[in-house]
Amino acid sequence: MLIPRKTKEQQPVLALCYDFDKTLSPDDMQAQGYIQDVYGEDIPAFWRETNELAEANEMDSNLAYMYKMVQEARGRVLFTRKSLADYGAKVSLFPGVETWFERIWTYGREHGVIVEHYIISSGLKEMIEGTSVAKAGAFEKIYASSFLFDEKGVAVWPAQVVNYTNKTQFLFRIEKGVLDVNDSGVNQYFPPEDIRVPFRNIVYIGDSDTDIPCMKLVNTYGGHAIGVFNHETRDKSKVYQMLHDNRIRFFAPADYTENSELDKLVKAIINRTAANEILEDVHFRCRKEQKEEAKP
Repeated sequence: MLIPRKTKEQQPVLALCYDFDKTLSPDDMQAQGYIQDVYGEDIPAFWRETNELAEANEMDSNLAYMYKMVQEARGRVLFTRKSLADYGAKVSLFPGVETWFERIWTYGREHGVIVEHYIISSGLKEMIEGTSVAKAGAFEKIYASSFLFDEKGVAVWPAQVVNYTNKTQFLFRIEKGVLDVNDSGVNQYFPPEDIRVPFRNIVYIGDSDTDIPCMKLVNTYGGHAIGVFNHETRDKSKVYQMLHDNRIRFFAPADYTENSELDKLVKAIINRTAANEILEDVHFRCRKEQKEEAKP
């Protein structure tokens, strides 16, 4: 059964969409316990072999890493939904992430804006679901690569693969409130007045080239694309390049603590959303009145 569609709210909705690896967490989720347990400490070799597998077989790189995860687990660990969630529970998070989602949601509510948090990631949904923030109900929806599991909970086949180009479809789902991945209604025409989250009210937060299609789409349609960089290494090379190429409008350290640069930036976007939607409502009413007056 499909997830019921969301409809337009009385208050404006601001959708905060996040990549996961190196955006909310300092490293790839697979490299925070799983690879070490099934492959060893040479993490770069795991990814190198994954890339070689993809290139040799004209294979999607995300399908390649999922296949290699299953292969390397054989005879070493049970590759189940539960074991993936257990590895997810060990994933480290950037400072402030644990309290960020509730704090920003509360700030939005206090300013008349409904804030919703979404994950759009090439990482594994089952591992993200095992994190403390996901267990606490932080996310409206998690869009990520995932497995099909048999009756014993063992992974047998990819169920969903999210790569850097097909990430953009989820922004359109959020825009229209058509959140179920099997709901083809996302392709239907929605009148502007029925759009639940216009792109001007979508924020995309990411860290690298794999986020560029989403960032470009959000930027093009008046939303807010934010690049983040590791607050410890202070390596800004990627965000500088994305800003130069007009992929992002802002950048900040991946520090989600209260009163950090990112905290202040997102709160400023919430403030702007509250004011802007009042003007949009006035504009809509003026257009509606004009159309009514023009009727014979």
